[in-house]
Amino acid sequence: MGKRQIISRQGVPRCVLLTDARNDAGLERAITRLPRGSVVVFRHYHLNQDVRRDRFQHLSKLTERRGGLVIGARVPSGWRAGGVYGSAKEVAGARGLRLATAHSLREIGMAARAGAHAVLLSPVFATRSHPGAKVLGTARFLMLARQSPLPVIALGGMTAARARRLPVHGWAAIDGFASGYAKC
Repeated sequence: MGKRQIISRQGVPRCVLLTDARNDAGLERAITRLPRGSVVVFRHYHLNQDVRRDRFQHLSKLTERRGGLVIGARVPSGWRAGGVYGSAKEVAGARGLRLATAHSLREIGMAARAGAHAVLLSPVFATRSHPGAKVLGTARFLMLARQSPLPVIALGGMTAARARRLPVHGWAAIDGFASGYAKC
């Protein structure tokens, strides 16, 4: 493994678009609406490996032309993602931008120890990804975010309007960008 890449807080994205089967049809449009420096987290777990790789390559080219970066969630190293998204364990020691998932103060600490550049703290609000799941809510989310040593990116039921009310580093969404109505 080579030198560890140094990414400052300024290098951590403020807008993060997560992909999945639900938003696939609108991804190209959503990517064209993202500001430079945004990140697309490629998941697409629903596709077989060959189709998934082709979709990854297509979205990577489009995102890079727009000044963004595609990082992977459980993608092979040969795909040359610009980083990794996942649990603290999954991002530990990875190359490129490391965005860790967190749902508690304990997981925020684990992400920091794993060398994550930022945490996606969720779910802030109810989300279609996890119907009926317990949400953090604004007060608990902000309490956890204030204790984080890492930049916090809000995830879960996020919209541009909700993001403006949360004094954190950035926000992430699946539907919030892909539907074409939200702009970061």
